Amino acid sequence: LGNLLVVAFVSYFGAKLHRPRLIGIGCLIMAAGCFLIAMPHFFQGPYKYETSVSHSRDVNSTESIQPCLSHSKSFPPLACEKATGSSMWIYVFLGNILRGIGETPIMPLGVSYLDDFSRQENTPLYLVGLLGPMFGFMIGSFLAKTYVDIGFVDLDSITINYKDSRWVGAWWLGFIVTGTVTLLSSIPFWFLPKSLPKSLIINQLQHRKKEVYFIPSLKRLFKNSIYVLMILTYLVTVNGFIGLITFKPKFMEQIYGQSASKSIFLIGAVNLPAVALGVITGGFVLKRFKLGIIGAARLSLAASFGSFCLLAIQAFIRCETAEVAGLTVSYQGAPQVSYNQETLLSQCNMGCSCSVKHWDPVCAENGMTYASPCLAGCQTSTGNSKEMVFQNCTCTGEVMSPGMNMSAVLGQCPRKSDCDHKFKIYMALSVVGSFISASGGMPGYIVLLRSIHQDLKSLALGMQTLIVRTLGGIPPPIYFGALIDRTCLKWGRNQCGGRGACRFYDADAFRYCETRSEHSC
Repeated sequence: LGNLLVVAFVSYFGAKLHRPRLIGIGCLIMAAGCFLIAMPHFFQGPYKYETSVSHSRDVNSTESIQPCLSHSKSFPPLACEKATGSSMWIYVFLGNILRGIGETPIMPLGVSYLDDFSRQENTPLYLVGLLGPMFGFMIGSFLAKTYVDIGFVDLDSITINYKDSRWVGAWWLGFIVTGTVTLLSSIPFWFLPKSLPKSLIINQLQHRKKEVYFIPSLKRLFKNSIYVLMILTYLVTVNGFIGLITFKPKFMEQIYGQSASKSIFLIGAVNLPAVALGVITGGFVLKRFKLGIIGAARLSLAASFGSFCLLAIQAFIRCETAEVAGLTVSYQGAPQVSYNQETLLSQCNMGCSCSVKHWDPVCAENGMTYASPCLAGCQTSTGNSKEMVFQNCTCTGEVMSPGMNMSAVLGQCPRKSDCDHKFKIYMALSVVGSFISASGGMPGYIVLLRSIHQDLKSLALGMQTLIVRTLGGIPPPIYFGALIDRTCLKWGRNQCGGRGACRFYDADAFRYCETRSEHSC
């Protein structure tokens, strides 16, 4: 939103000012926004994940509880009212506004700064900027594996690990790192010249350039049919890309049983390098064959069609749905998909007074996951923290081979062995598709740049940013998120009983939603 407030004015008037210094100011504002977003972590108490069992803080002790008879804690109304009325979101909102404002000069002014003073065939070499996102995803992967309250709580007392859907990574640390890097990166911009060395042709054009006004410039810009068509193309592409990149880690978790940290790492370490290589390849082809607008447009179209075909194949590669008693299979092991929480109850756990609201999964020896130790009918437990083992789980006896124990351990059961093989095929297709799609990105961008008159370039890039981010960047997480929420089979609960985050999805329905976003790219 902050970007949208000032992008048109920065793009138009910024072209007449010292562009590198404006970018430096933007970096300072972005750094302030990052630090502001991280502040709520230091004001709030430790994260309390939902659990149906208690746990000991003494790592040397062995506790024994009775899950079938245990009851969850109830929080006093005052604590719930305080939690509901928390104003911490204001820091995040204002921080994102500042980040948006600070980011505004970078794309329109930075790209035009390079493009104005480079030869036409060298432009693609200046536009490769994907190393930042690649390292960002890798840092995000590490932080997703790091517990949110690291340094503030005893990690040995935590009963969940980074593979659990209730796990929250050290999100705040990422903003501190990003803010620091952005702050340091602002320094060189203050020492760059207002203008880079220009070619003779550019100098002659600059001497002939006349002062233009904002409204007439907009009219000239939107009378350019190529520019308008490219904007519409970007709208469709960005809608699909935002939907894909926002929910792809969750997709890999739910469909292929990967952890959030591994999913983020693979996107950064495998997909993004393929994208970078694709961008470089597209730029090399442009330079090697000296393609004009028509040639660049054909190359972009061919790349889009090729990536579409590969993404379509991915829709048929999936693992078997995880077996969760009462959600995806019955307690007797028969396949079913139930959005009704009452199916979590069965004859084997009727005498336990279990809550169907909690998500505290356990994996039984029969290979089936149960929503909680209580719903598995477990009578006793031994051990502590992550090593806790539940015994005499009556529900596990309904689907059991001879010689198996009626026991369960914390966490969901791992996927079947063939799922890893299918995941590798999925990633291979994803990497090749990313490469082909990215190889058409640079030709498409060059079509946009070369179809615009020199004096309208900064304004055109700014308006493109404004329109694409407004209609292509803001709506997709909302409507794709709403569609994906409709595929949720088990919602978590906050400490006051309200609905929390989704803990388990209908894999087939989720895959259908994600495939639709991929086909838009």
